[in-house]
Amino acid sequence: MQKIVVLTGAGISAESGIPTFRDAGGLWEGYRVEDVASPEGWRKDRELVLDFYNQRRKGIRNSQPNPGHIALAELEKKYEVVVITQNIDDLHERGGSTNVMHLHGEIFKARSTVDESLIYDLGEKDIQVGDKCARGSQLRPHIVWFGEAVPMIEQAVLEVMEADIVMIIGTSMVVYPAAGLVQYAKKDIPIYFIDPNIPNGLNYKNLAAIPKKASEGVPEIVKKLIRE
Repeated sequence: MQKIVVLTGAGISAESGIPTFRDAGGLWEGYRVEDVASPEGWRKDRELVLDFYNQRRKGIRNSQPNPGHIALAELEKKYEVVVITQNIDDLHERGGSTNVMHLHGEIFKARSTVDESLIYDLGEKDIQVGDKCARGSQLRPHIVWFGEAVPMIEQAVLEVMEADIVMIIGTSMVVYPAAGLVQYAKKDIPIYFIDPNIPNGLNYKNLAAIPKKASEGVPEIVKKLIRE
């Protein structure tokens, strides 16, 4: 069975009504990114950070997978599929994908501030000041903030190295370290890039650029791959 590795970014979630992480002014839904997505912001005002993610969590709960998410799950009928996403939502899972790696964390999980291995599913709950892990430390969002290491990146590299086909969806591929993943793909394998704004200067031999939104471009490519 051939292996498809899918790299997804904010574009695929934006079509489900989830705002992209950062706008042109450097703000995230009206907040300075440094205030709500950095260790410094967390140390400065935990209550603000927790409230911010609690509100984002409510919005994501009310969002639904779009045809792009659902089409990717269809690939599992014929291929081994690994979705590596920069998104913190759960729309890939709700769309039916069963093997999803979240590079930047998951908004529906919390983790300890003293032991990163202590991770908790939140379900319908929010995180409040005073909520503690098994070791008595305050819980924080299970999110990789600016200035923090991306713990899943090495595993992501290994997945890309094993791919027979790579798909890039809804991302500019300019945010590192995720942007460097495609460089680890085997030479000459097919690479499909689906995004309304295809960046210039891409130098991959078998690149197929599809300048469409994920909800349009992904179902088209999935049908093609399933027929092959």
